[in-house]
Amino acid sequence: MRYPHVRYAVATLATLVLTGCMVGPDFRTPDTKVDDNWVEAAEFGVRHDAAVDVRWWETFNDPVLVRLVDEAYSNNLDLRTAGVRVLQAMAQRGVAQGQFWPQSQTIDASASRSRASDNFAPEGGPTPPPDNYWNAYSSGFYASWELDFFGKFRRNIEAANAELDATLAGYDDVMVSLIAEVATTYVAIRTLENQLAIVRSNISAQKKAVFLTEEKYDAGATTMLDVTQARSRLAQTESDLAGLEARRRNQVFLLCTLLGQPPSLLEDTLGAESDIPEAQDDPGIGLPAELLRRRPDIRSAERTAAAQSALIGVQKASLYPSFSLNGSIGLQSNETGQFWRQDSGTGNVGFGFSWPFLNYGRIENSVRAQDAAFQQAALNYQNTVLNAAREVESSLASVVGARQQVEKLAEAVANSKMSLELSLQQYQEGETDYTRVIQAQQTLLEVENTHAQARGNVANNLISTYKALGGGWEIRDGLKGLIPEDLRKEMSERTNWGDYLDAQ
Repeated sequence: MRYPHVRYAVATLATLVLTGCMVGPDFRTPDTKVDDNWVEAAEFGVRHDAAVDVRWWETFNDPVLVRLVDEAYSNNLDLRTAGVRVLQAMAQRGVAQGQFWPQSQTIDASASRSRASDNFAPEGGPTPPPDNYWNAYSSGFYASWELDFFGKFRRNIEAANAELDATLAGYDDVMVSLIAEVATTYVAIRTLENQLAIVRSNISAQKKAVFLTEEKYDAGATTMLDVTQARSRLAQTESDLAGLEARRRNQVFLLCTLLGQPPSLLEDTLGAESDIPEAQDDPGIGLPAELLRRRPDIRSAERTAAAQSALIGVQKASLYPSFSLNGSIGLQSNETGQFWRQDSGTGNVGFGFSWPFLNYGRIENSVRAQDAAFQQAALNYQNTVLNAAREVESSLASVVGARQQVEKLAEAVANSKMSLELSLQQYQEGETDYTRVIQAQQTLLEVENTHAQARGNVANNLISTYKALGGGWEIRDGLKGLIPEDLRKEMSERTNWGDYLDAQ
């Protein structure tokens, strides 16, 4: 190199940039208070020594539910959208990383032919060629590099990394919610099917009761009032059947949306009517402290706070001077034959300095605004942790209550069936009027429906517990499953994504 002092200066500046300080706070996860154990653990058969089941929906031992979750994971559009957001965050991080290196680089080339006036000769200027025409050729490379002495660009990279982590945690949170919603919708469908079976059974029994009243009326043993009451009760029960069928169809249509497909009745997928799913084992729920690393929304809130902390440093760096290197190298000539000669070379190197010392009020208030935004993010993180613990405790309490309710309602169903049998027997023997039979029929239908709902509530509260624990997102295989193959192909045909679509 012809100018060793320039080489030394560049090397020194590069060393200073890479080892320079970074202004602004270094992020520390906000303190949170977490209990040592769950309040409801004493009354709930939990396994503290067992981690949350990764594929918790399999504990219901229902192959249809397992198939539905797998299909939703592959095709749900909200989940695909969340995956594309991760790719966007990866690209934005690449932008932030690129700002650390020379921010402006240009290669240009030009060729021109000019003519001077025959009637004008600038005083003291160059003498035009004899024919008043001349050529000019030039090419060059220009670069400008703002050096990162105070960490503005490194803090920005730190923020972009944290935002990427938060976006990935957001994808996991969408997955947790999706799996829970698929399971809840499936339980709703099976619960409605159970209620439909109950109503059909009651309709069959009430038709027999109508026939009984008609026989007694024909025999002159009762009045037409009993017949009309029996028919009225039957019509009301038959109307319940139509309402339940409509509700089941609506739940099936919702399930179609979750599976990423147009509305259909899903006959092949759901198969024949089935019983309400019941978990075979009590869940392993671990300890409250494990929520901090397992629940995606907590991880997302924590990384969002980390990103906002780094942005304080980005703004603080604007309070200090900025230094930049500028340079160019190129070739210039009037003749094409001389263009590539060594003596046609040209170049320059420069050093820039900028310090917005008269803008301190604006910059300092920008720093304060970023600091306030960080404090909000930190408080949101702490609040997210508290809400997560509350959701787990509430779900556990609901499971305990629903199980107790199922036990008592099972007794009520047995007693209601016996009451109906006794009232029909007494009516047939003329010991009571038909009003007692109607009351018994209505009570049995209500209690059986409530019992079915309570059984569904047990399953739904278990699902809520697993969702509150943040279970399910672990089935994601690194970054492979973020973008399914068909979407990956579509995006790669439209835009050069480099290795982002194949990132592990």
